[in-house]
Amino acid sequence: MPVEFKDYYKILNVPREASNEDIKKAFRKLARQYHPDVAKDKKAAEEKFKEINEAYEVLGDPENRKKYDELGSYWKEGTEFQPPPGWQQGRARGAPFPEGSFEFRFDGTGFSDFFEQFFGRSGRFDGFSDSGGQREYGDGAAGFARRGSDLESDILVTLEEASKGSVRVLTLQRTNRKTGQARTQTIKVKIPLGVIEGQIIRVPGMGNEGIGRGAPGDLYLRIRFAAHPDFRARGADLYYTLDLAPWEAVLGTRVVISTLHDRVSVKIPPGANNGQQLRVRGHGLVKGQSGEKGDLFVVINIVIPERITEEERKLWNGLSGISHFNPRDSSR
Repeated sequence: MPVEFKDYYKILNVPREASNEDIKKAFRKLARQYHPDVAKDKKAAEEKFKEINEAYEVLGDPENRKKYDELGSYWKEGTEFQPPPGWQQGRARGAPFPEGSFEFRFDGTGFSDFFEQFFGRSGRFDGFSDSGGQREYGDGAAGFARRGSDLESDILVTLEEASKGSVRVLTLQRTNRKTGQARTQTIKVKIPLGVIEGQIIRVPGMGNEGIGRGAPGDLYLRIRFAAHPDFRARGADLYYTLDLAPWEAVLGTRVVISTLHDRVSVKIPPGANNGQQLRVRGHGLVKGQSGEKGDLFVVINIVIPERITEEERKLWNGLSGISHFNPRDSSR
């Protein structure tokens, strides 16, 4: 089915030859600008934030970016996009739907049709499907019943949603591939407090319809955390990269960091090393239903100034003249 091609390079405002670091910087800049918590027009910002996240999901992953660049040669602006011959679409997971089955489209998951079709997992969820039919007997005659196949889709969840819980409204459109008839259903899905990346939420009875007296399948939503401009999640723990000037790392300092929940003052000890991690207990995500929180890990990143004044140069030269520190001395 033709879909609208998404120009992810244009969305992130980077050239096609942009480096991975350039793509990361562009994402962080735009994500901060359009984060729903800081934008004035929250509705418009939320849609833009999802679009930026989707672009980074693809371009920020080398394998996805390679696949996307291959797709790009089949796209012409102003025309409907058709995949290249033999392309293994994510929707069908490499296996065609049977004759007379349905085409499914989701709205409200945070991903576009283009992403779901080529980079998502939407489609039949064979991992949970009841593959066998069963025979039922009624009115003295044998009848055949088969449970409907399950469906799956990714759902984009922000770290803020994971830390507080939320209710999402999804629209599921089923189109009969043979007759073209479409039916739309609206679903309210609870994102529980303490949800983690990769967790699966089951929505009973929202899968494919059964045959005969067979029950319908279920819908399984796989949690994918939206990339955050400042934090990375690993389980219930959060990681934050803190940029420090060389003198701050040498002398030590104290920095106030805005977390997902509050603000925390972090003491940087003298002599902090690049890549060193400082643990702040209880400032991560909520762990399941326990109410206990994970930890925040502050990762030190020492930044060297690219441009300095003549006065600063004299001071650096003076320091180099009196310092006995040699980073290449193996005996230190």
